[in-house]
Amino acid sequence: MTIRLHDTSARKIRDFVPLTAGCVSIYLCGATVQAAPHIGHIRSGLNFDIMRRWFEYRGYDVTFIRNVTDIDDKIIKKSAEQGRPWWSIGYENERAFNSGYDALGCLPPTYEPRATGHVTEMVEMMRGLIERGHAYESDGNVYFDVRSHPGYLELSNQELDDLRQPSGEGETGKRDQRDFAMWKAAKPGEPSWETPWGRGRPGWHLECSAMAHKYLGAAFDIHGGGLDLVFPHHENEIAQAKAFGDTFANYWVHNGWVTMAGEKMSKSLGNSVLVSEMLGAWRPIVLRYYLGTPHYRSMIEYSEEALRDAESAFARIEGFVRRVSEKAGETVEPSAEVPPAFAEAMDDDLGVPQALAIVHTTVRQGNSALAADDKEAAVARLAEVRAMLGVLGLDPLDPHWAGESDRGEDLHGVVDTLVRLVLDQRQSARDRKDWAAADAIRDQLNQSGLVIEDSPSGPRWTLGPR
Repeated sequence: MTIRLHDTSARKIRDFVPLTAGCVSIYLCGATVQAAPHIGHIRSGLNFDIMRRWFEYRGYDVTFIRNVTDIDDKIIKKSAEQGRPWWSIGYENERAFNSGYDALGCLPPTYEPRATGHVTEMVEMMRGLIERGHAYESDGNVYFDVRSHPGYLELSNQELDDLRQPSGEGETGKRDQRDFAMWKAAKPGEPSWETPWGRGRPGWHLECSAMAHKYLGAAFDIHGGGLDLVFPHHENEIAQAKAFGDTFANYWVHNGWVTMAGEKMSKSLGNSVLVSEMLGAWRPIVLRYYLGTPHYRSMIEYSEEALRDAESAFARIEGFVRRVSEKAGETVEPSAEVPPAFAEAMDDDLGVPQALAIVHTTVRQGNSALAADDKEAAVARLAEVRAMLGVLGLDPLDPHWAGESDRGEDLHGVVDTLVRLVLDQRQSARDRKDWAAADAIRDQLNQSGLVIEDSPSGPRWTLGPR
């Protein structure tokens, strides 16, 4: 058994070899909390949640760090626009992000550090870089000298002569316009912290280098994030960390975007779909299926039609789980191991689409067993399906999703009583061989969103896809 991952720095899929046998250390660039999350933000959390679950299934002890960027230019700008404290905006949106992660079944990180809680570590890193000749102070700012680090731009595969480094307001005193800010001098009314070079606040890139070093040490296994972070953020993280003396990340793993009309989903472009809005319109487990089941490196083009397709596909899986559970009359526990073909797909760069195909094949086999009244085979298939869905965080019988079933339980009872009355009328029509009337009743129920199935124990109903 060897897990293989696409490493952005190597530009190929590599066998995963942990730095410490049996352990995996992962640092994921988390939320910048200037606004509430859209589904593109949450997709990254979902992708790396599945990665973590698969490593744990394979027996690894996982340390998973997901940071919170609670101070940066965007948050300060929002504070000025809204006339609210920067920390109030950050905390409100941090809670919104965590609510989204929780709603979609993401396991909590081992640690979730905030940038503002690690200024001491940032100052120590800057001091070390200045002493080594990799950074310098100017006008109260501290800059990284990109020419001092020979490996700069190896991740993004750019040429230094062609580099256009993004710069923020007030970044004065640079020796070279390609140098990037690690620390920004204080401006009137902005948050600031005391340092040997005067009051100021951290740059985005410094925050992650310092927090990764704090929680994972000088070397760790995997650094993750969205594809848009390769440059400048991850490139600059690497430069700081390696110039400081860290080995830093052994593998770089990047997830694709959620797009609309071919454009990356972004608040600045005005094309974002908030997680809170989606959770009001779709079941969380369906949204997880939609965002989590494409390959993590692929782009997801957002559309209502694609969401409806995901809902229908998951409904087929969920219906099978419910039917077999009902027939078994007791809880069917997940099997100890997933099918070999599922494991092979997941080991190969987290091939979730191929793994999901095995889930659907197993569901079809289970449905055939049900049709043949082979309870033992149906239960065996359900145990396999639950094991596979558990790895993907999509097992409808998992306690996390129990609330979805519990919500509206009273309403379900009322609807069930009403539907039973109509089904009794349909059965009376069937008994008197009035097939046209029986079919008309079934069609009317289908049009209302109910799916009627005739089983040996009598008709049963379920909610169909919208």
